[in-house]
Formats: sequence, C-alpha cells, structure tokens
Amino acid sequence: MSAQGWNELEVSPAEEPWVAACTLPTAERPLRLAEFDGLFAEALREVVRVGPTRARLVLAGGEGVEARARDLVAREGRCCSFFAFDLARTAEGLVVDVAVPPEQVAVLDGLVARAGAAR
Repeated sequence: MSAQGWNELEVSPAEEPWVAACTLPTAERPLRLAEFDGLFAEALREVVRVGPTRARLVLAGGEGVEARARDLVAREGRCCSFFAFDLARTAEGLVVDVAVPPEQVAVLDGLVARAGAAR
C-alpha cells in the first residue's frame, strides 16, 4: 500500500480507543491495523469475549499463520505493553488469548470489534 493509501483507511468509532492508545508513530498505525485485518480476514474462525478484560481469538492453523500471528502480537505487545497475548496450538487451531488491564477495556473492545468485522 502506498503512503497515500494509508490516509484512505478509515477508523470506525469502535476502533478509536485502540488507535488512540497506540504508541506507534501515526504513519505506522494504519499499516498495523491492516496487518491485523489481513490476519483476521484470512484465519479468524471465532472470537469470544471471555470476560471484561479478556478475549479469545481462534485462528485456522494454515501454513504460516502461527508464525505470522506470533510476530504480529509480539510487535503489538512491544508498542502497547498493556496487551498480554498468549498463543497456544490446540485441536481447534491457534488460540490467541488477549488480556488488558481494566483501564484498557475500551481498547480490547476495539480489537474485538475489528476482529468481528473482519470475520
């Protein structure tokens, strides 16, 4: 995607808390969102809100999905250290548990909404 294309990506109200809490440089945020969108569109099988501060994403275990997901959540955890990601391979596929502190629930809401929309 070109630099001009970044400005064309829209952020819905459900995503605003996630984007607002992001510590990435502004120009890099749309790229990160696009990476999550691509992963969700390609591999997301299920998204479950486990509790107010936790969600579970189940991804299909296709070739490269695990490495891609691990890389993406590792980078996201470095820039947004309030996210806690735990990945595990199960019979269902790749399970990604996401947790945030109570003051970041709106950010988790945005991630869950984005995942649900991509599915």
